[in-house]
Amino acid sequence: MKNHLVKATANGIRIFAAVTTQLVDEASKRHECYPLAAAALGRTMTGALLLAANLKTEECITLKIQGDGPLGKIVADANADGFVRGYVDYPQVNLPLKNGKLDVGAGVGQGTISVTRFTGLKQPFTGSAELITGEIAEDITQYLMVSEQTPSSVGLGVLVSPELDVLAAGGFFIQALPNIEPESIDKLEMNLKNLDPVSKMIKDGMNAKDIIRAVFKGMEVTFHTESELQFVCQCSGEKIEEVLISLGESELKSLIEEEKAEIICHFCGEKYEFSKDDLEKILLKMKKV
Repeated sequence: MKNHLVKATANGIRIFAAVTTQLVDEASKRHECYPLAAAALGRTMTGALLLAANLKTEECITLKIQGDGPLGKIVADANADGFVRGYVDYPQVNLPLKNGKLDVGAGVGQGTISVTRFTGLKQPFTGSAELITGEIAEDITQYLMVSEQTPSSVGLGVLVSPELDVLAAGGFFIQALPNIEPESIDKLEMNLKNLDPVSKMIKDGMNAKDIIRAVFKGMEVTFHTESELQFVCQCSGEKIEEVLISLGESELKSLIEEEKAEIICHFCGEKYEFSKDDLEKILLKMKKV
């Protein structure tokens, strides 16, 4: 099933639902994640995509989970076009299972969740809140209530095999609109209480529309748009050259003495190798600026 996101409404409630299995699997493999890190990174990337789904063209967000657990910091960038990238500081962490499930909360620990919105203004807006469980979905819900005063519900799930393949990943993001009626809230709460985990629904073959129908069971659903999602990093050889130039002449000369340099993109794991000749050309370019 391809990565995709669907927007819909029902009875004064808005929902975005996404299937992100392929892109989470790509990110997990790029960063050589163990299952715990794959689950945490996948939830964060999916959460970022759901938050970005309401952005205008050319706007983007950065979702950061900064806990004191062994996974370290988890970061995901997403934009209105459905592009996402992300990383986890320590991707090869193992912890005992909790009730038969990956203990993402223990991997994340205590700390803060922050969302930075880049809207084209000079200064981006950043809001933050305390992590409440480290399980990420609940923390995004808490952030939206505390920092943006937006009553919401977020569900996220990632299923990883012992062979380190991501078998299912996705999530949903629900918001009450101003015209919602009390009985609709009661119906929604009942549906959410009886809902299967997101990862199970996707593993069973449900797409984003199927998930929305399950969330809105017994309600009249209006589907709006469906869009493709992709793992996309903005790194390039030219941008890495700019990083090398920013190191300064002394550091560049030191790299030239070592006769090569290898730069690895933090977000996608792409490796950029520079020979002695390449580095000398960059130094010459820097002097001409």
